[in-house]
Amino acid sequence: MDDASMVGLMGRVTGTIGPGLVGEVIVRIRGGAEHFLAYPSSPKDRIETGTVVMVVEYLPPRTVYVSAAYDG
Repeated sequence: MDDASMVGLMGRVTGTIGPGLVGEVIVRIRGGAEHFLAYPSSPKDRIETGTVVMVVEYLPPRTVYVSAAYDG
């Protein structure tokens, strides 16, 4: 999977993401669902478990930077 194909995919937070925390997201990809370590795209953001997020950067093999997909 190349970097560009991960960017823009949607996922759900399975472990809280925030300052000083390495969170986790699950993303549907390659015909299944995979877990990735996750950091907030904005360093001060905190994203709670269950939030729908969008991948904004991918660092192979298992790390993504994400932002909340919806305001609220």
